[in-house]
Amino acid sequence: MRPLTEEETKTMFEKLSKYIGENIKLLVDRPDGTYCFRLHQDRVYYMRTQAFRTFTVFWKFVPDKWSIGTKCCFSMFGSGSRYADNLKPSCPQFKVWVKPGAEQTFLYGNHVLKSGLGRITENTNQYQGVVVYSMADVPLGFGVAAKSTQECRRVDPMSIVVFHQADVGEFIRNEDALT
Repeated sequence: MRPLTEEETKTMFEKLSKYIGENIKLLVDRPDGTYCFRLHQDRVYYMRTQAFRTFTVFWKFVPDKWSIGTKCCFSMFGSGSRYADNLKPSCPQFKVWVKPGAEQTFLYGNHVLKSGLGRITENTNQYQGVVVYSMADVPLGFGVAAKSTQECRRVDPMSIVVFHQADVGEFIRNEDALT
């Protein structure tokens, strides 16, 4: 486990800025402590700095398949996977909420149709990165807006409004490949 290189940090922050904009600062300097990013086997972990220091003492005794804590794998280089739970405190600028019937479809890797769209942030532009939420405000994943907010109001129910990028179900679907 090591800190990200300057190039890796730049790549990760460029991709994240599509989804959360200037709020990237809130990921590192949070009111509940200082957090850091660490790379291990193409996975970027997001964790408290204190937890990282504690865990480094025990790292050599831990099997390779373990991770630090829960929900800490933030992204994976090379696969495009990102986990949205860590973004909730950083207030993404553009959000999409899907209806309960469309949640499972999105979590299986499909795009969001107009019929499954619950709400969308005002002034979302076409091809803007968005964070996809359930109607209960649970982050489900990431996408790219296929239509702007104004276009979403006029399209037919079977039109794609959000292109699927990554979701929290991706880890389970790819679990065999990771071990």
